[in-house]
Amino acid sequence: MFIVHTQTIENYGAHCESGKFADGHSYWKFKGGDTYLVEDVDRAADAMAFVAALVMENDIGYKEFPSAVQTVQEWADTLPDDGGEPQSCRDYELKQVKRVSPKVQKKRRDWNTVPKGVSPFFAIPAD
Repeated sequence: MFIVHTQTIENYGAHCESGKFADGHSYWKFKGGDTYLVEDVDRAADAMAFVAALVMENDIGYKEFPSAVQTVQEWADTLPDDGGEPQSCRDYELKQVKRVSPKVQKKRRDWNTVPKGVSPFFAIPAD
């Protein structure tokens, strides 16, 4: 299993002008992104490629693309330790993760049904 992060960027120049670099009307700003738990793959590159196939957009006004890949353990090590507080940042992070798998999302129509969130008791697999 791997964690893949995506980055989105928006071209504000495409709202009222052509948005093209050649016309001098591009004005790109970083926006958010998502975090995907990719199951049923054995290599980081496969996880990143699967998420790219799942979500990548490349339009004049908006782009989304994979920006980083980590092992689940590397990602888990970065989660905040809130000491078990209710409504913790850690719980929020776990609820935002989107679980995907090439065994589940086999066709493009399946991609709209990506489940969100992992249990706060999510077990990090041992290496």
